[in-house]
Amino acid sequence: MCARKRYIFVFESLNGPGPLAPLFVDITGVYFRPEGLGNTYICGCSPNEENDISEDNLEVDYSIFEEQVWPALAKRIPSFETLKLKNAWCGFYDYNYFDQNLIIGPHPQQKNFFFANGSSGHGLQHAPAIGRALSEFITDFKYTSIDLTRFGFQRVVNNTPIFEPMIV
Repeated sequence: MCARKRYIFVFESLNGPGPLAPLFVDITGVYFRPEGLGNTYICGCSPNEENDISEDNLEVDYSIFEEQVWPALAKRIPSFETLKLKNAWCGFYDYNYFDQNLIIGPHPQQKNFFFANGSSGHGLQHAPAIGRALSEFITDFKYTSIDLTRFGFQRVVNNTPIFEPMIV
């Protein structure tokens, strides 16, 4: 695992889809979702592989928003053409070099060692399912309601990565 630099931009759009809009991921990889109960949204995009380099600084590059994010948002949601950028920050995204996916479940050789890592920015979304699946595995020695076997460490040992085209 290693960390990769990711940007989050916060904007306001008075005529946007509103606080009940779902997480939206455009085919370009640009995403947005409402933040709070007003007309505020957060958005960003993952860089393509050649631009996804490891960096140590947390300076925000606003050209990413101006050249990639905003045009994609405005094309999909016309009311976003007049959005107002309010804030931005930068953080590190947990990055699995093997296949960019989480690793979950028992270690294939160490007894009583369980993986539950690699969710990065999606950890809050995945936590209920991961917690349920691991608790079932620990008590029943198998996954019962959510089979997460394919995300186990054994795939690393077997060199069988799981690639997804739209990781944000």
